[in-house]
Amino acid sequence: MQKVEAIIRPDRLNHVKDALADAGLVGINVTQVTGRGAQRGIEIGGPRGVGSYVVDMLPKVKLEMVVADSDVERSIEIIIESGRTGNIGDGKIFIIPVSDAIRIRTGERGDIAL
Repeated sequence: MQKVEAIIRPDRLNHVKDALADAGLVGINVTQVTGRGAQRGIEIGGPRGVGSYVVDMLPKVKLEMVVADSDVERSIEIIIESGRTGNIGDGKIFIIPVSDAIRIRTGERGDIAL
């Protein structure tokens, strides 16, 4: 099992979520976050007569899902295809090993608990 954690643009959330669901990958947690990457924010021009300012923490969405090893590459491809705009700030995907998963209701463990 692997945890797929993706930081994406908020306006791409529904595209990514729907594409994952269409592929049968429905177990997902979503958190509204702010952050910055290599671009270190964006510069915004102020009103006439006022200088520009830098917004260095941008709104993003963090998706977290734990998937079977056999679904990792497929989930990555779906997130990239449906989350990409081609512009700076499209986000990142992180893959983290998961040693076990337990369904609280039944006590089932491993892939069956997903």
